Amino acid sequence: MDIRVSDILQMKKPHPCSGREFLVMRAGMDFKLKCIHCGHEFMAKRSKIEKNIKNIVRKEL
Repeated sequence: MDIRVSDILQMKKPHPCSGREFLVMRAGMDFKLKCIHCGHEFMAKRSKIEKNIKNIVRKEL
């Protein structure tokens, strides 16, 4: 999957704050994501995140 920094990921399952959109802050073997709803930042394995992505929103420059 082609996921870049500053993409917004819409996930199948919500964050505990009920937000489903996450900003990609770092991409590599792990992702650093930030919940757009509450601002919580966390790291997760690439395989786990790619499995739960519903849609990718990319800002074209």
